[in-house]
Formats: sequence, C-alpha cells, structure tokens
Amino acid sequence: MRVLAVTKIFPSAVEPLSAPFNRQQFAALGRRCQVQVLATIPWYPGARLLGRWSSAGRIAGAPRREVIEGLDVRHPRTLFLPRVGHGLWGPMYAASLLPEVPRWRGQVDVVLGSWAYPDGFAAVVLARALGVPAVIKLHGSDVNAIARLPGPRRLLAWALPRANRIVAVSRALGDEIVALGAPRDRVALVMNGVDGALFQPRDRAAARAALGLPDGPLLLYVGHLKETKGVLDLATAFVRAAARHPTLRLAVVGGGDARAGVEAILGAAPAEVRERAVLAGPRPLEDVPTWMAAADALVLASWAEGTPNVVLEALASGRRVVASAVGGVPDLITSPLLGELVPPREPGALAEALLRAAATPYDPAAVAAAGARGGWDASAAALEAVLAEAVAEGPR
Repeated sequence: MRVLAVTKIFPSAVEPLSAPFNRQQFAALGRRCQVQVLATIPWYPGARLLGRWSSAGRIAGAPRREVIEGLDVRHPRTLFLPRVGHGLWGPMYAASLLPEVPRWRGQVDVVLGSWAYPDGFAAVVLARALGVPAVIKLHGSDVNAIARLPGPRRLLAWALPRANRIVAVSRALGDEIVALGAPRDRVALVMNGVDGALFQPRDRAAARAALGLPDGPLLLYVGHLKETKGVLDLATAFVRAAARHPTLRLAVVGGGDARAGVEAILGAAPAEVRERAVLAGPRPLEDVPTWMAAADALVLASWAEGTPNVVLEALASGRRVVASAVGGVPDLITSPLLGELVPPREPGALAEALLRAAATPYDPAAVAAAGARGGWDASAAALEAVLAEAVAEGPR
C-alpha cells in the first residue's frame, strides 16, 4: 500500500522537536507499507524576514526535501496569510498542494491528512484530484478548538462526508467529530503508542543526580507552553501549593509563547518559592525519560485534549499523573494508582491536587503495569488496517 501523508505538524531540519508522535507513528507505518510525507511549511511573501516575530518565518528555511527516520519527507510551501480568517486557510492550503498532483498521479493508493483542518480538508481535495480514497486523522485541538470556528466548520462539513475514514485518538474526540457532522460508521479509534525502549521505570535518584536536581517532591510539565495547555494555571497552582509545602519543586520542559506568562507568575512569587521552579526549555524526546524518572508526578492542566502522548509516556515511565478531566484523559487515568483528575481552568483545585500528589507514595512498577498501552508498532498496525479499508472501498 502506498500512503501519501499530508500534515503541517511534523519535524524538519529547522524544527526537529516538532510533533514527535507523528514522526514515531509514520516511521512505524513506513516499516509496514510505503509512506511519503508532505510535511508542509506555511509561507507568505517576506516570511523569512519576519522570523523573529513569526512562527512561519522561523521555519521558512526548512529544506525542500529530507529523510527523517527512513521516511522520504518533502516540505512544500503552502500559502498562509497571517491575521486572515481561518475560512480561507483550507482553500489556500489545498490550492498550494495541487501542483503536487502530477508527481503523485498513479503513485498513491490513499491520502492521509493528519490534523483535521486545514490538512484533512486539503487531503480530501488532493485525494479527489488523484482519484484515490482519503483518510483524516484527528489529534485534539484541531477538533476541540479550530473545527468549532465558523469557517473551518463549514469546510469540514464538506470534507468529512467525502473522507472514507476518520481516525480519532480517543473516544471523546470521535464523539466530537460526529457532533460536527462526521458519519459515525466511518470513525475509527486508533490510539497513539509509546516507545517502550525510552519510557520505562527508571531510578529516580540517579535521574535527579544526572539533571543536578535536589531531593524532594518534584512535579513535571512536558509540552508546548501555551495558554490552552493550562501552563499559566499550573504556574499559579504551583505557587499556591509551594507556599504550603517547603520542599515542593516544579520542572517545566518545553518552549512556546506562554513562557513569558509563566515567568511572570513565578517571578511575582516569594523568592523561596520562585527558586524551586526550573524552566528547562525544549528538550529532545530522548532527554524526556530522564526528566520523567526524576519526577514524582507529571502535571497536565490542559483546557482540551485528544489522547495526550505525554500522559501515556508518564504512565509507561511508572509516574503518576495529575491532569485535567478533558478529552481522552479520563480513559487513561482510570484509578487513584495512576493519578488524579481535576477540573480544567481551576488553579485552586489543581493546587490541592499537587499537594496530594506530593504526599502520595506509590510503586512505579505497579503504575507502569496498570497504565500500559501498546507501542508504536501496534498503533501503526491499527492505522494501516484503517487505511487498507479505505483503499478497498475506493474513492468517494
């Protein structure tokens, strides 16, 4: 089977830490069938000159083609106009990919759009131009946030019935897309995987020594620093909790636009609280297991989610999780052994949960066993089966 994957969330030479979940799943899929990746780069005139202020400008220097984990990855530029309505984004994105049609005609069995909008919309357009089936893969905020906007919603109302299959990473996300107009009988659940070689229980003291961290209860956040991930709520909750717990610490691994807000909240705290927070910045995936091992609990205070890989990775590492009860998270944190769920956007409730997490002893091996999920090979096999169903069905 020959798969053409279209996505704007994928690594490149200039942004190698982006979307490790897509990289890992597509690499595993590439060991089962032929996978070509169109990892798009947003472009507009003068984008490279605005790299200091624009995310599009920061990745404008990505190569046109590269090999990532054995995958042939092309980076076509797609027209993106900042501050213009989302409703134009999908058509511009799709139009930018139409010049790719001659290259792929007769060379592709199915087009997979990984992200509902604009990627999924464009994947349907591209598949129709190539005369092959289309599959749309959902992740979380592409449905919980973007797809609720009037423009994207209208365009997805056109695209979803024309997709042969729609892949959701959680039951909650599948329900959301059905509510937006997707035919339920075409929605398939394919969970993301975990790299078991990287994420497994490790010695906490050794990890702390390797990172130069002192002893004492340590909370960990790993991910993008943006408001909808609840990082400002987390910073507020930590300040409140740390004022009541003399040795509680927080480590934040990741970068993003909300870093300044996190720094401002921590900076306004008393010095003895502020000094117990570490903003470690972005780290390669290979470094994350050491941070997981050093922690007592992972914290994820998102406002909306699909099935967050960082939670799967924490559980595989034998670490409890404190997380918002949103999206597919309740399907993962199913008992007090695995952690605690809290309401989103409530720093007070989160602070109390952080204090409980700091005081709760547990067996990491028991957490890892109870929270175990499949690896990336199993995830890729499930995705391959869905793609094969679409190919057998033929284009719509």
